[in-house]
Amino acid sequence: MINPIEILGFVAATLTTAAFLPQVYKTWKTKSAESLSMSMLLIFVIGVSCWLGYGFLINSLPIILCNLITLVSGFLLLYFKFRYKN
Repeated sequence: MINPIEILGFVAATLTTAAFLPQVYKTWKTKSAESLSMSMLLIFVIGVSCWLGYGFLINSLPIILCNLITLVSGFLLLYFKFRYKN
């Protein structure tokens, strides 16, 4: 039987990860990252990296999977920030 707490973790992690993906898509589509703050992106990527490490330390699959996806999204936005620099 699946633990209800893990289900809640998966739902929360999926929603917060999915909420970030439209920004990645919009930045890629418009080829503009001008409105993205570099300091926000760096703090975000560091924070998500910490969450990923925490997920591994407590062996939580929802935290690991969703933060891994979110970390990739964060790195994509950093890449776009440098790539589409005006």
